[in-house]
Amino acid sequence: MRALFFRKMVDIDELRYYTELNRDQPGESYVVTKEVVLNEYDFLNFSNYFMRPYKWIDSDDGGLTEDGKVRCIRVINEDSGDVVLVNSEGYNYARYTALE
Repeated sequence: MRALFFRKMVDIDELRYYTELNRDQPGESYVVTKEVVLNEYDFLNFSNYFMRPYKWIDSDDGGLTEDGKVRCIRVINEDSGDVVLVNSEGYNYARYTALE
C-alpha cells in the first residue's frame, strides 16, 4: 500500500488539497501499527486541527520500519468511513498525515 504523506498539515481540507495537487506522485509504502476508530464528533475535532496533541498518538507510533516503510496509525471515522493515516515521527500529534 502507498500513500502521500504531508508534513504539518493544519486540517483535512489542506491535506485533501495537497493530495489532489500531487495525485500523480507515487507516494510512500506504509504499514499500519494500530487503528483508532472515532465517532463523527471526535473525528471532526481531530481532522479540523491535526497539530493538537492526542492521547491516542504515541511518540513511538511513527517513523520507518527496517525496510523503509512508513509506520502509521489508521484513524477511521466510524460514521462516514473517512480515513486519515498518521505518522507521529516521535511526537504526540499528527506530524505527517495522508489520506487512505
